[in-house]
Amino acid sequence: MGVISNGTTLLDAGSLDSGVATGDMVLIKTLTASSSSDLTFVHGTSSVVFDGTYKEYQFHIINAHPQTDNTILQIGFRDGSSNYDAPIMTTYFAAQNRETDASASLGYNTDQDETNSTGDQNISEALGADADQGASGVISIFEPANTSKVKHYTIRMAYNHQNDRIMDAFSAGYCNTTTAIDAIRFKMSSGNIDSGTFKLYGIKPS
Repeated sequence: MGVISNGTTLLDAGSLDSGVATGDMVLIKTLTASSSSDLTFVHGTSSVVFDGTYKEYQFHIINAHPQTDNTILQIGFRDGSSNYDAPIMTTYFAAQNRETDASASLGYNTDQDETNSTGDQNISEALGADADQGASGVISIFEPANTSKVKHYTIRMAYNHQNDRIMDAFSAGYCNTTTAIDAIRFKMSSGNIDSGTFKLYGIKPS
Protein backbone atom coordinates (compact mmCIF):
# COMPACT_ATOMS: atom_id res chain seq x y z
CA MET A 1 0.00 0.00 0.00
CA GLY A 2 1.40 3.38 -1.02
CA VAL A 3 1.39 6.63 0.91
CA ILE A 4 0.28 9.63 -1.15
CA SER A 5 0.18 13.28 -0.05
CA ASN A 6 -1.44 15.97 -2.17
CA GLY A 7 -1.14 13.79 -5.26
CA THR A 8 2.54 12.94 -4.69
CA THR A 9 3.65 9.39 -3.90
CA LEU A 10 5.85 9.41 -0.80
CA LEU A 11 6.09 5.70 0.00
CA ASP A 12 5.35 2.74 -2.23
CA ALA A 13 6.05 -0.97 -1.65
CA GLY A 14 8.15 -0.11 1.39
CA SER A 15 10.47 2.29 -0.43
CA LEU A 16 10.68 6.07 -0.30
CA ASP A 17 10.18 7.84 -3.59
CA SER A 18 13.46 9.18 -5.05
CA GLY A 19 12.11 12.73 -4.82
CA VAL A 20 11.63 12.60 -1.04
CA ALA A 21 14.40 14.39 0.88
CA THR A 22 15.98 12.13 3.51
CA GLY A 23 18.67 14.33 5.07
CA ASP A 24 21.34 11.85 4.00
CA MET A 25 25.01 12.58 3.59
CA VAL A 26 26.15 11.68 0.09
CA LEU A 27 29.77 10.61 -0.30
CA ILE A 28 31.17 12.44 -3.32
CA LYS A 29 34.90 11.78 -3.25
CA THR A 30 37.61 10.18 -1.10
CA LEU A 31 41.27 11.12 -1.38
CA THR A 32 44.03 9.24 0.42
CA ALA A 33 47.31 11.02 1.14
CA SER A 34 50.61 9.25 0.49
CA SER A 35 53.52 11.69 0.84
CA SER A 36 51.26 14.19 -0.96
CA SER A 37 52.28 17.82 -1.43
CA ASP A 38 48.58 18.68 -1.40
CA LEU A 39 45.11 17.23 -1.96
CA THR A 40 42.57 19.12 -4.07
CA PHE A 41 38.83 18.79 -4.59
CA VAL A 42 38.03 20.62 -7.85
CA HIS A 43 34.47 20.84 -9.10
CA GLY A 44 34.02 18.97 -12.38
CA THR A 45 37.34 17.12 -12.06
CA SER A 46 37.70 13.43 -11.11
CA SER A 47 33.97 13.10 -10.32
CA VAL A 48 34.03 15.94 -7.76
CA VAL A 49 30.76 17.82 -7.30
CA PHE A 50 31.18 21.14 -5.50
CA ASP A 51 28.57 23.56 -6.80
CA GLY A 52 24.92 24.41 -6.19
CA THR A 53 23.85 20.76 -6.09
CA TYR A 54 23.92 20.84 -2.27
CA LYS A 55 23.42 23.73 0.14
CA GLU A 56 26.07 22.33 2.48
CA TYR A 57 29.23 20.31 1.93
CA GLN A 58 31.35 18.58 4.55
CA PHE A 59 34.98 17.52 4.47
CA HIS A 60 35.94 14.76 6.92
CA ILE A 61 39.65 14.53 7.73
CA ILE A 62 40.72 11.23 9.25
CA ASN A 63 44.18 10.81 10.81
CA ALA A 64 46.06 13.30 8.67
CA HIS A 65 49.71 12.73 9.52
CA PRO A 66 52.47 15.25 8.72
CA GLN A 67 55.76 14.27 7.18
CA THR A 68 57.64 16.70 9.42
CA ASP A 69 57.25 17.81 13.02
CA ASN A 70 55.95 21.28 13.93
CA THR A 71 53.93 21.87 10.76
CA ILE A 72 50.39 23.20 10.24
CA LEU A 73 47.49 21.63 8.35
CA GLN A 74 45.86 24.25 6.11
CA ILE A 75 42.87 24.71 3.80
CA GLY A 76 42.72 27.01 0.78
CA PHE A 77 39.68 28.24 -1.16
CA ARG A 78 39.61 28.85 -4.94
CA ASP A 79 37.23 31.39 -6.42
CA GLY A 80 37.41 30.57 -10.10
CA SER A 81 41.04 31.29 -10.97
CA SER A 82 43.91 28.82 -10.78
CA ASN A 83 44.98 30.06 -7.33
CA TYR A 84 43.65 29.18 -3.88
CA ASP A 85 43.55 32.78 -2.75
CA ALA A 86 39.94 33.71 -2.01
CA PRO A 87 40.01 36.37 0.75
CA ILE A 88 39.03 34.96 4.15
CA MET A 89 37.88 36.32 7.52
CA THR A 90 38.31 33.92 10.45
CA THR A 91 38.22 33.38 14.20
CA TYR A 92 39.86 30.58 16.23
CA PHE A 93 39.87 29.20 19.78
CA ALA A 94 41.01 25.93 21.32
CA ALA A 95 41.08 23.81 24.45
CA GLN A 96 44.20 21.84 25.28
CA ASN A 97 45.63 19.38 27.77
CA ARG A 98 49.10 17.84 28.03
CA GLU A 99 49.72 14.13 28.36
CA THR A 100 51.16 14.96 31.81
CA ASP A 101 47.81 16.60 32.71
CA ALA A 102 49.58 19.94 33.20
CA SER A 103 48.71 23.36 31.76
CA ALA A 104 45.19 22.54 30.63
CA SER A 105 43.51 25.63 29.19
CA LEU A 106 40.86 27.10 26.94
CA GLY A 107 41.66 30.25 25.02
CA TYR A 108 41.18 32.46 22.02
CA ASN A 109 44.17 32.44 19.65
CA THR A 110 44.60 35.67 17.72
CA ASP A 111 47.66 34.22 15.95
CA GLN A 112 45.30 32.03 13.92
CA ASP A 113 42.96 34.84 12.86
CA GLU A 114 42.83 35.98 9.25
CA THR A 115 41.55 39.42 8.16
CA ASN A 116 40.81 39.54 4.45
CA SER A 117 43.85 37.34 3.96
CA THR A 118 44.44 35.66 0.61
CA GLY A 119 46.56 32.98 2.24
CA ASP A 120 45.54 29.58 3.58
CA GLN A 121 43.40 29.08 6.68
CA ASN A 122 45.23 27.21 9.45
CA ILE A 123 43.07 24.35 10.70
CA SER A 124 45.65 23.15 13.21
CA GLU A 125 48.63 24.56 15.03
CA ALA A 126 52.03 22.82 15.29
CA LEU A 127 51.34 19.15 14.54
CA GLY A 128 53.38 16.35 15.99
CA ALA A 129 54.90 13.84 13.56
CA ASP A 130 55.26 10.86 15.92
CA ALA A 131 53.98 7.65 14.36
CA ASP A 132 50.88 7.64 16.56
CA GLN A 133 49.98 11.32 16.06
CA GLY A 134 47.72 13.10 13.60
CA ALA A 135 44.73 15.35 13.03
CA SER A 136 41.04 14.57 12.49
CA GLY A 137 37.98 16.76 12.12
CA VAL A 138 35.05 18.09 10.13
CA ILE A 139 34.76 21.19 7.97
CA SER A 140 31.33 22.43 6.82
CA ILE A 141 30.97 24.90 3.95
CA PHE A 142 27.65 26.48 3.11
CA GLU A 143 26.43 27.34 -0.41
CA PRO A 144 29.84 27.60 -2.09
CA ALA A 145 28.22 28.35 -5.46
CA ASN A 146 26.18 31.32 -4.19
CA THR A 147 27.01 34.46 -6.20
CA SER A 148 25.28 37.02 -3.97
CA LYS A 149 26.50 36.08 -0.46
CA VAL A 150 29.82 35.42 1.26
CA LYS A 151 30.61 31.73 1.85
CA HIS A 152 30.50 30.71 5.53
CA TYR A 153 32.38 27.74 6.95
CA THR A 154 32.94 26.10 10.33
CA ILE A 155 35.86 23.90 11.39
CA ARG A 156 36.20 21.48 14.33
CA MET A 157 39.52 19.67 14.70
CA ALA A 158 41.13 17.31 17.21
CA TYR A 159 44.89 16.92 16.80
CA ASN A 160 48.18 16.11 18.51
CA HIS A 161 50.40 19.12 19.11
CA GLN A 162 54.15 18.59 18.77
CA ASN A 163 54.52 19.23 22.52
CA ASP A 164 52.40 16.16 23.33
CA ARG A 165 49.19 18.06 23.86
CA ILE A 166 45.71 17.16 22.67
CA MET A 167 44.03 20.13 21.01
CA ASP A 168 40.29 20.63 20.53
CA ALA A 169 40.17 23.51 18.06
CA PHE A 170 37.21 25.51 16.80
CA SER A 171 37.38 28.00 13.96
CA ALA A 172 34.89 29.67 11.68
CA GLY A 173 34.88 32.27 8.99
CA TYR A 174 33.84 33.18 5.52
CA CYS A 175 35.28 33.66 2.07
CA ASN A 176 34.77 37.39 1.64
CA THR A 177 33.63 37.23 -1.96
CA THR A 178 30.39 36.83 -3.90
CA THR A 179 32.23 34.78 -6.51
CA ALA A 180 31.52 31.04 -6.36
CA ILE A 181 34.08 28.86 -4.58
CA ASP A 182 34.78 25.99 -6.97
CA ALA A 183 37.70 24.12 -5.37
CA ILE A 184 39.33 23.32 -2.03
CA ARG A 185 42.96 22.47 -1.30
CA PHE A 186 44.52 20.83 1.76
CA LYS A 187 48.25 21.01 2.45
CA MET A 188 50.85 21.29 5.20
CA SER A 189 52.65 24.58 5.82
CA SER A 190 55.90 22.65 5.28
CA GLY A 191 56.59 19.13 4.09
CA ASN A 192 54.03 16.71 2.70
CA ILE A 193 50.87 15.09 4.03
CA ASP A 194 52.44 11.75 4.88
CA SER A 195 49.14 9.87 5.18
CA GLY A 196 45.46 10.39 5.93
CA THR A 197 41.97 10.13 4.46
CA PHE A 198 40.02 13.14 3.20
CA LYS A 199 36.34 12.72 2.33
CA LEU A 200 33.90 15.12 0.66
CA TYR A 201 30.17 14.77 1.37
CA GLY A 202 27.13 16.60 0.06
CA ILE A 203 24.40 17.15 2.64
CA LYS A 204 20.86 16.62 1.39
CA PRO A 205 18.18 18.98 2.75
CA SER A 206 16.17 17.47 5.61
